[in-house]
Amino acid sequence: MNELREVEVVLIGAGQAGLSSAYHLRRTGFEPDRDFVVLDHSPGPGGAWQFRWPSLTYGKVHGMHSLPGMELTDADPARPSAEVIREYFDRYERTFDLRVRRPVDVRAVREGDAGRLLVETSDGNWSTRALINATGTWDRPFWPRYPGQETFRGRQLHTARYAGPEEFTGKRVVVVGGGASGTQHLLELAPYAAATTWVTRRPPVFREGPFDQEAGRSAVALVEERVRQGLPPRSVVSVTGLPLNDAIRQGLADGVLDRRPMFDRITPDGVEWNDGRHVDADVILWATGFRAALDHLTPLRLREPGGGIRIEGTRAVADPRIHLVGYGPSASTIGANRAGRAAVRDITRLLAEKPDEQVESVEPVELAAA
Repeated sequence: MNELREVEVVLIGAGQAGLSSAYHLRRTGFEPDRDFVVLDHSPGPGGAWQFRWPSLTYGKVHGMHSLPGMELTDADPARPSAEVIREYFDRYERTFDLRVRRPVDVRAVREGDAGRLLVETSDGNWSTRALINATGTWDRPFWPRYPGQETFRGRQLHTARYAGPEEFTGKRVVVVGGGASGTQHLLELAPYAAATTWVTRRPPVFREGPFDQEAGRSAVALVEERVRQGLPPRSVVSVTGLPLNDAIRQGLADGVLDRRPMFDRITPDGVEWNDGRHVDADVILWATGFRAALDHLTPLRLREPGGGIRIEGTRAVADPRIHLVGYGPSASTIGANRAGRAAVRDITRLLAEKPDEQVESVEPVELAAA
């Protein structure tokens, strides 16, 4: 399709942050397909959740907040989170008539004509006055590089390709990473694997007690300060710590969560340290997190020398037409909801070119969940 279609806002991504933004666009009076369009490259609803491993049940998910306007209630904690959230997102899209277009790959966003942005996709091109980017991180798994990595004769995989513990039966497994995924993998693998070894770059920090609002605000403030400086956001665990729940306590007591410092090299049959220690391994599982999927924004030259995109609120400082939701301080389910609302409010002001007080007086459209 070569036709250039025009809208006021292009929204990329239909995970938590994208759907929240689409809801607030609708509530503000924007019409889907006329005023805005939602482009999602996934095969169906569910955002990154649809790709989670089956053993990650809904009851194991920490801090999943409902989307605005429709609560997620009565979910069976024993069901895979991928199923629960996929069905919830699907119902949400249909209830609020968000008309998500998928699968559509956004290849590049660049400067267009007359102050507009050109969004190039696998399904033709769009011209827009503003863009909300809600592409998350799932498509950019981070693989560290270590000497000898290419010589390893066993299997290497990332969390993004983890399908469950059964495939590691009888294997000697090295799990790399000190985040929530790494500890969950270890606790699941231990009963199946012949042996497990846990290595992390930094000693893990376990958090006692509830993660209250004050702790949450402090964590968000730390991440927010980094993105204000144009630095890449850090992982959630780096600012929140790991919750010391019953499963973690048992793993520590059993020796499953016996952390070792990061190895120095990989050998054909395992990993080793400079002090001479060696661990034989059949599998290296990299639970090393993800990076923001932002390559399609490269033509806009938004990145700072520090490697990140400097934002104020959700707005890219280098280009006020661009908003990043689910990035940095809003990379949580509740943060994504708030960021969607903030981005739409800011874009409404930008498009209307009116002072704040004039825009705030606009009556929102009431959207009711079925």
